[in-house]
Amino acid sequence: MRSSLLVLALLAVGLTGCYHGSRPSSIGNPAPDFTVRDSDRAVTLSQLRSKIVVLNFWATWCPPCVEEMPSLVQMQKKMQDKVTVLAVSVDDDASDYHKFLKDHSIDLLTVRDPGHKNDKGVIAPIASKYGTFRFPESYIIDRNGTIRRKFIGPVDWSQAEILEYLSRL
Repeated sequence: MRSSLLVLALLAVGLTGCYHGSRPSSIGNPAPDFTVRDSDRAVTLSQLRSKIVVLNFWATWCPPCVEEMPSLVQMQKKMQDKVTVLAVSVDDDASDYHKFLKDHSIDLLTVRDPGHKNDKGVIAPIASKYGTFRFPESYIIDRNGTIRRKFIGPVDWSQAEILEYLSRL
């Protein structure tokens, strides 16, 4: 009985993401809308309504981002009818970004929102709307555009618990 409660508690913590002690104020609020235009495409977040969106901020130079990417691609393939992954890269160098996508066969909706470095790290215009300055960071946005979860750091998106959570939204 006691071990069952421990497993349940760990599962609950795992699904809530890494909040560092307090719940982010953005949970339960509308996701800030944005449009990102890069050399390949323009994407507006609000145009993705009616699907669950996993908004992922990442960079090619970020080892935890690179670690996370294969499971994000796998989850997108598995849940493509319900979930859209929008991977926003903060890479400054367009050629590094394109080379990474090609070399790693990244089959996701990706856009590049170049950032600039300051004393806090890298700040990109869209990421800063979300208060994101460490990477990777992901937000789960429901079909109505409300932020439901925030994950700081790499996530194994192929975990059964995460897939189940996404399928219930």
